[in-house]
Amino acid sequence: MDIKPFVGLGGVLIAVMASEFNDLVTAMALADVRGALGISYDPGTWIQSLYVWAEIVGMAISPWLAVTFTLRRWTLFSIALCGTSGVLIPFCPNVEAIYALRLLQGLAGGLIIPLLMTMAFRVLTPDVRLYGLAVYALTATFMPALATTVTALWTDIGDWHMVFFQAVPLCSLAGVLVWYCVQQDQPKYERFRMMDWRGALLLVVGTGALSTMLYQGDRLDWFNSKMICVLALVSALAIPLLLVNEWFHPLPLLKLQMLGRRNLAYGVLGLLFFLIVSQSGSAVPLRFLQEVQGYRPLQSNLITIEIAALQLLMLPAMALLLNYKQVDSRVVSLVGLGLILASCIGSSFLTVYWNRDQFYLWQLLQAIGQPMVIMPLLMMSTNTVAGPDEGPFASALINTTRGVAEAAGAWFLELISRWRGALHSNRIVDQVGQDRWRVIQSNGVLRQYPAPLTPDGRPRVPGSLEAFGHAVQQQVTILSTSDAFLILGALSVLLMVVVMILPIRAMPPRIHFAKR
Repeated sequence: MDIKPFVGLGGVLIAVMASEFNDLVTAMALADVRGALGISYDPGTWIQSLYVWAEIVGMAISPWLAVTFTLRRWTLFSIALCGTSGVLIPFCPNVEAIYALRLLQGLAGGLIIPLLMTMAFRVLTPDVRLYGLAVYALTATFMPALATTVTALWTDIGDWHMVFFQAVPLCSLAGVLVWYCVQQDQPKYERFRMMDWRGALLLVVGTGALSTMLYQGDRLDWFNSKMICVLALVSALAIPLLLVNEWFHPLPLLKLQMLGRRNLAYGVLGLLFFLIVSQSGSAVPLRFLQEVQGYRPLQSNLITIEIAALQLLMLPAMALLLNYKQVDSRVVSLVGLGLILASCIGSSFLTVYWNRDQFYLWQLLQAIGQPMVIMPLLMMSTNTVAGPDEGPFASALINTTRGVAEAAGAWFLELISRWRGALHSNRIVDQVGQDRWRVIQSNGVLRQYPAPLTPDGRPRVPGSLEAFGHAVQQQVTILSTSDAFLILGALSVLLMVVVMILPIRAMPPRIHFAKR
């Protein structure tokens, strides 16, 4: 058996690792990076916002371009762009140059990630396809969890420059493997005569407006900002026009007709909800430990490395389990979602006394549940791909949804924090003023006692206002975090309903494709 195609697939996987670290590690280390480069908070928010916009665009167009230029050439170009754009960022003379390079870095990441699924469709036979899907699933579950540890390594132990330089050795190795092990096809430049230029323009404008609105909306006070109003109008016009254009175009970037297949429709919709729940389920504990307990990435990374380590065991185990004809992938998904729901409910009981140790059990349930959801989802959706020609279209649909999920997840957490945080803050402050009571801080817990009055009959407020404000903010963070877990649990229940209604029973690939 020729192992070169599998080695080439490993090269693409390493390139995806580099692009994922460019995204996730930079987002987690953004405060350190801003401090080192002398960038204030507001301009710094665009560093991640621009990356996600370009990443979504790259995910949508990459499969089409890979077929046109050949998979080998396009992968090598994407790898080179990924490594070059990252290594130049620390040397930028101004913030505008950083923005430009982050756009290129995000575009490179978006170009690379769909190529892993495209390559898997090409290389893996039905007998081993499930194990190839497990490799792809690593990028959705393993990499986000591992990113916290990598962030801690560069910011708390090593040098912040490595946040960007880390891509160089990974991209170099990936390029060598792809160069020597991926077969060179004949390019299809004639496809440019049918290029979907109008769709590409609408994609850039629509997704750019949408992702920017989601990332910047909370900071700019949403529709009280003229910029957000304009972005909302642009996205509301451009995205429907994009969908109509893609439906009728003879060679579209996104073949929407494939969503008529129920299992592929479930794959796209389910992946959107799953990524919001899974990535937020790990991000919320980290935010709590940072804001309430003052943890750095080096102190909090153990709760995410637990998830990462278990993925290396659980994903192959799920591939083995789903390879049995008797196993219904929908039931496996429901069990996994039940574990995630239990994790969210258990984590919602957090208090001011919780630290890293209290999250281990609930993150363990997350670590077991996530592979039980993502593997059946990938199997059911990819079984609908009739042949190699449809592989790039399926990859574009699934991965574009993945890019949108990252922006939607960031917006979702900010929405919960703003909405529930304002509610809890108002209630706590109102309670302080009721019945002429006073509030003091004791071991981080707000306690109420009858307040003495001033000579003019007003309650006397003792203690430091600064300490009081800190205590209120601490309680608001705790209550908002608890609400976030409950809302994520509700999303898990909604996804359970989708699993029970939308997809149909799917056989393992070795059986499904043997019938054809």
